[in-house]
Amino acid sequence: MNIFISGGAGYIGSTASAALLNAGHHVTVYDSLVTGYQEALPAGAEFIHADLGDMDKLNAALNTRKFDAVMHFAAFIEAGESMKDPGKFIQNNLVYSSQLIEAAVQAGVKRFVLSSTAAVYESSNEPLSENSPLGPTNTYGYTKLAVERILEWYRKIHGLHYAALRYFNAAGALPNRGEAHQPESHLIPLVLQVALGQREHIGIFGTDYATPDGTAIRDYIHIADLVSAHLLALDALSEQDKLIFNIGTGTGYSVKEVIETARSVTQHLIPAVETPRRAGDPTRLVASSEKIQRELGWKAENSSLENILKSAWAWHESHPNGYK
Repeated sequence: MNIFISGGAGYIGSTASAALLNAGHHVTVYDSLVTGYQEALPAGAEFIHADLGDMDKLNAALNTRKFDAVMHFAAFIEAGESMKDPGKFIQNNLVYSSQLIEAAVQAGVKRFVLSSTAAVYESSNEPLSENSPLGPTNTYGYTKLAVERILEWYRKIHGLHYAALRYFNAAGALPNRGEAHQPESHLIPLVLQVALGQREHIGIFGTDYATPDGTAIRDYIHIADLVSAHLLALDALSEQDKLIFNIGTGTGYSVKEVIETARSVTQHLIPAVETPRRAGDPTRLVASSEKIQRELGWKAENSSLENILKSAWAWHESHPNGYK
């Protein structure tokens, strides 16, 4: 198939691009490189350096060939920042995504895979299923839920087949691909930066949550497992017109548990400093993935917390400055 990947130079998008190429597909990556890296692009991918908001370039790109599907990874992802600058997230994640959907339909694309998030749900003490109450606690989650709803209208009106994959914390690394956000705000790479001597300590945002150790609980999914779910969903869209799946392990780890595991893996002390909560941070987000396991046969084979941290540590040790 010919696959158009927005945000294909980012952490998840570049890994998906590589997996698609390995599966024999033709991949066209469309990326502004605002948060992505050209060094992360897999060999063999066609690359178009352009902004998602540039409609002339986007329309031209979508008409360079007959694309069978769009996989959409281009989005700002920092939940905390979305509560400080909501306009930035609404413009990029919602407005530009809706323009991409319209342009894809006009170009004759029949399948669309959205990188969504478990942040579309209300916080819950139980693992989240696809039927759990929706209720984003931050602007980031709101924008993703809004795009899902836009896709549903395009399915009803234009027959666009779509999949929305809801996951929360993509983590871990492959030998040639890892997390390198600028600035970094994700817990695991921040913890490993302390182990590398690049930070003095790791901050713990909030220790007064109603959890066993008082810190927030999250589900972590290895990047390899996450990408395999995207490819399975893409294939399933040949026969089904709507797929909404949670991607997770069903097991949550607290901030303190992540830090303790990182200490064990890296054999570094990793000092921690407790600070107040951040606006928009839910107490617990853990995703049940029973539905995609049952319907598509997907499994999280690499997503133990220890394996995630070992793979991430190996990448960060060999790439202490990221891709630069």
